[in-house]
Amino acid sequence: MAEYLYPEPVVRITDARELARDLVVIPNRGVQLVPNIGIIGGTHSVLVVETGLGPRNAETVLKFAADYAGDRKLYLTTTHFHPEHAFGAQVFTEFATFLINKAQAEDLATKGAGYLAMFGGLGEPVARQLEGIELPTPDLVYDNSYDLDLGGRVVQLRATGRAHSKGDQVVTIPDAGVMFTGDLAEAGQFAIFPWFPPHDTDVSGIRWIAVMEQLAAADPQAVVPGHGDIGGPQLLADVHDYLQLLRDETWLRRDSAMSEETIIEEVTALMIERHPEWAGREWLAPGIGCLCAEHPA
Repeated sequence: MAEYLYPEPVVRITDARELARDLVVIPNRGVQLVPNIGIIGGTHSVLVVETGLGPRNAETVLKFAADYAGDRKLYLTTTHFHPEHAFGAQVFTEFATFLINKAQAEDLATKGAGYLAMFGGLGEPVARQLEGIELPTPDLVYDNSYDLDLGGRVVQLRATGRAHSKGDQVVTIPDAGVMFTGDLAEAGQFAIFPWFPPHDTDVSGIRWIAVMEQLAAADPQAVVPGHGDIGGPQLLADVHDYLQLLRDETWLRRDSAMSEETIIEEVTALMIERHPEWAGREWLAPGIGCLCAEHPA
């Protein structure tokens, strides 16, 4: 990852849009390491989904959310522990209740420092946003599911189990038919596989496919991916179908005792041929490597 120079990962609120009643999305505008951010309101409380990368981005998000909330109580949650999603939570400490699932809290505590160092090596624009980072401790930790009452609106927080990370969480607003997936789904790019053996091997392509089937069964009307344009149910289907194809093509070659290097070369070429317009080609090799490791011997 350190060989790639990332652009300035800055959250901009100028394009914030209302997706449904009292539900605003600050889009990532196609900028790498900037997530889609949600502001979800009820009569007495407002939930913020994602912080952006580092304190300065989080300050931008907090100011927008506080102005939007008015005198309503603030909550913060993150879809998983990765830096652009959660490494600004310290800014919210005195202003919001930070709640996440247990597996995500464990990821943050055990892997946070390592990811901070790794992301700090992604170039000066990224390192600048990470200055002054203090890894946060959540105020409220739940096991697998939590229903947050914002007043006249209940938001469902659900841990999915191991997939993109060990602690993935989806955020669903049933009355609006909206689902925030975090990096379980991306629009217009290859799935992000944080497969970094031996340091982090918690991503599971097999489990990820199963999770996408579960999310599709919930039949949301609007899907807010971790990165990329907001879509509908087809976005979940596209991610599922891609992951399944990646698995099948990888395992087909693994069955023939082909070397992993050759598998990566052939499957990468095939996936690019299928999706030449997708970004994130650097994630193909880690995804194939992960699925090679998950191949049933």
